[in-house]
Amino acid sequence: MSKKRGLSVEEKRTRMMELFYEKKDFFQLKELEKLCQKEKGITSMSVKDILTSLVDDAMVDTDKIGTSVYFWAFPSKASQNRKHKLDSLTKSLEESQRKRVATKALIEKATLGREDSKDRTKLLSELAKQQHDKSALNAEVERYKECDPEVLEQMKKETVVAMEAANRWTDNIFSTKSWIKRKFAFEDSVIDKQFGIPDDFDYVE
Repeated sequence: MSKKRGLSVEEKRTRMMELFYEKKDFFQLKELEKLCQKEKGITSMSVKDILTSLVDDAMVDTDKIGTSVYFWAFPSKASQNRKHKLDSLTKSLEESQRKRVATKALIEKATLGREDSKDRTKLLSELAKQQHDKSALNAEVERYKECDPEVLEQMKKETVVAMEAANRWTDNIFSTKSWIKRKFAFEDSVIDKQFGIPDDFDYVE
């Protein structure tokens, strides 16, 4: 008989946030250790570490009242926090797109009459870095999409703008690959390897 798999860190974080949203109350650590184990299947020994990570991520509030430390989290604040975070990610994606367009223009200028110049190498390296930054931003968007069951529907609406921006960015990456293929007669595999583009690179769905 196989051993039952324990909860992952993300599963524990999600379940603890569910507890806060369901109870809509203030708790001390000892209370949370009992409730999380009883109602959410989170071992009492891991509650403190999970709670600390949620506080560090500003998902749970905490304050000391007298000699006691209390913790709380409400859905309304979670929705506001995610909106602010997604707004920030959207702006970052749009800024990355603007940088990519500017870099492409510089590549075209740098390669006229000198196809193997130092400027070209430097600019292509910058383009690869921007692709990496875009992937990291998309990953963070996905992490925030999955974090809070109660506000998931609202988050889906708020992530539409970020996803559209990411897909516009992806359009431009594909356009740049086509331009490099025409200009330098490189194969797709060579371009992907040079810029670190994964085999499964595609639009965000």
